[in-house]
Amino acid sequence: MTAEDSYSRMDDDDYPAYTMGRAAEMLGTTQGFLRAIGEARLITPLRSEGGHRRYSRYQLRIAARARELVDRGTPIEAACRIIILEDQLEEAQRINAEHRRAASRHTASV
Repeated sequence: MTAEDSYSRMDDDDYPAYTMGRAAEMLGTTQGFLRAIGEARLITPLRSEGGHRRYSRYQLRIAARARELVDRGTPIEAACRIIILEDQLEEAQRINAEHRRAASRHTASV
């Protein structure tokens, strides 16, 4: 691995750079909270060669959103479901926008 490869990973939102302890510290939560949202299948941390959970920045953003909802009184299972539904809605809106752009290009060329 070159130094350039190492630097490019710093910008990769999906690179599992954070241990469970560090992730919990950054989020101001417990390791149990991270385990709970993993069990609810909101996020699936990658595992190191030693079997330890490793989290990406993208996963930490999702976990932070879950913590925000839980801190407002939403049960953890419901918070996870809300976030999953929000993500599905965002993806559906992105696909619809793509289809609208393609349709407008087609209409303009006819």
